[in-house]
Amino acid sequence: MDALSFDPSQVLVMILAGGEGKRLYPLTLDRAKPAVPFGGRYRIIDIVLSNFVNSGMAKVKILTQYKSASLDEHIARVWRLSPILDQFIEAVPAQQRTGKTWYRGSADAVFQCQHVILDEKPELVAIFGGDHIYKMDVRQMLSYHVAKNAEATVAVIPVPKAEASDFGVIEIDGEGKILAFHEKVKDPPAMPGNPNMCLASMGNYVFSKDAILREVNEDSTIDASEHDFGKNILPRMVQAGRSVWAYDFATNKVPGEDERGNGYWRDVGTIEAYWRAQMDLIEIHPSFNLYNKRWPIRTGVTHDPPAKFVFRDEAQARVGIATDSLVSHGCIISGGRIHRSVLSVGCRINSFSEVEESVLFEGVQIGRHTRLRRCIVDKDVTIPSGVEIGFNHELDKQKGFTVENGIVVIPKKAKIDGLST
Repeated sequence: MDALSFDPSQVLVMILAGGEGKRLYPLTLDRAKPAVPFGGRYRIIDIVLSNFVNSGMAKVKILTQYKSASLDEHIARVWRLSPILDQFIEAVPAQQRTGKTWYRGSADAVFQCQHVILDEKPELVAIFGGDHIYKMDVRQMLSYHVAKNAEATVAVIPVPKAEASDFGVIEIDGEGKILAFHEKVKDPPAMPGNPNMCLASMGNYVFSKDAILREVNEDSTIDASEHDFGKNILPRMVQAGRSVWAYDFATNKVPGEDERGNGYWRDVGTIEAYWRAQMDLIEIHPSFNLYNKRWPIRTGVTHDPPAKFVFRDEAQARVGIATDSLVSHGCIISGGRIHRSVLSVGCRINSFSEVEESVLFEGVQIGRHTRLRRCIVDKDVTIPSGVEIGFNHELDKQKGFTVENGIVVIPKKAKIDGLST
């Protein structure tokens, strides 16, 4: 391969999408974390898949495990590419191909699914997580990997030193070669030239085919290993003097994005982080821009009608209105008000109700005279008339709702008492 280019047809993508996502409970009660809805009409997995498809990579295997039915269905129905062009996006469920164990870690998932590498015979293997919010032109990372003649390349992002103890931090030399890994230490090393910032791993990797096969097979024989890329595989490669490099995500330039979008990356692993990433979308100039036609976030097409806003009885405060919000297809704002909220497909907001700083999943129904503040409401939940949620968190907890840092989560199939209509 040329030192400054690569053949996209010789790149195999493996997306790790088998995690349980415990910190997002109860949103992950019935679905894997990558299948959690995001931005009104997307799933989290759509973000990373869009990055690869927009980058011209169309050989993708998604490694699934935990409660994968919703994710598997979404991939099968939405992400169908052209087999005549040797393109595919396919889910690979855990199969116990190498023994009577499920995936024991990220590296073990690749080890158990290495048959897809052996079958495809790629030159490069991109191993990315399926549960973060960001835009990346992956071609730039692959070109960097090839130019460095690397066996492995790790995408890194600068984070403030005061926050870096929550991440795996990478120590590099002046040219970007990785010298050491520091997993969630109290005083992580600063990045070169900036004592206030550290380089945190994004959990996105590129390997040469021979390197990934060698490393996961060796790791499988080590009983003490946690079978994790960040904790075991990559630190061991560095210690052995292998060619392992850091790719600075802040240098990645996505077509059509302005400076606000450069370096935007969110780990939506907690309820608060997930809610804040949704609120980022409704800013006047959002850092994560859904409206960039040169880098679209792709998903399935629905046959729902356009959103509808009805009633303008200002004297009775019965006005269908939405401000600073995202409203998806099929929604009806029927005499209610929403502000700084994200509504998924097919929601209905009835008269005299108010929804503020909230995220509603598909098919949520809000009754009359109901008020929500800083809530996440799961799919098909009906909230009856006269209910208030998000204004008294002790009462919210008594009703069985999850409350995290001021965010209230109303789970699927929640039974909520309200006023009679």
